[in-house]
Amino acid sequence: MTCAASSGQQHGLAPLARSADVLTHVELTHIEQRIENWIRFGRHVREQILDRRRRVLSYRPGSVFGFIRWAANDFGTIASRIDIVRAVVPGEAYQTLPFIRPGGEILLTVDGWPKVCQVLQLVDDVEAVGLDACDVAPDHWRHVANRMSVGQAPRAYTPERHLAWLKRQEIEG
Repeated sequence: MTCAASSGQQHGLAPLARSADVLTHVELTHIEQRIENWIRFGRHVREQILDRRRRVLSYRPGSVFGFIRWAANDFGTIASRIDIVRAVVPGEAYQTLPFIRPGGEILLTVDGWPKVCQVLQLVDDVEAVGLDACDVAPDHWRHVANRMSVGQAPRAYTPERHLAWLKRQEIEG
């Protein structure tokens, strides 16, 4: 395998940019009724359109985003998944994920459309109280993942919890 292939070209991604590139890049694909990858929430800082069906969104280190992957064949859905990911700082440990370069810190990952819908409802609940899901404490998404993994309902993310998170951030500097 050549260096170009190991840098992401096998998935249609452009070769890794210079080492000065600190952004996390997410390739989105939309082929109607076959492959649909999209961002549910997050603040991207750059968008690159590759062609009619593909584009790449880029995120700053520390940014949190929700990435949904769905695929089907002639017989129906074959895969559905949501990952809530924190973009990492260069040199920081990370997990690799398909379509995300170089990878990120996985805060939550859920497979299967019923569970994906449950997470989407929790995102809607956060937004219903006036908060942006990408500003939620990363610990909340870990909490949701842990509770869902054992079949228990996660605690709601409230404005009070968010204020406590912000105050913790101030203290930690």
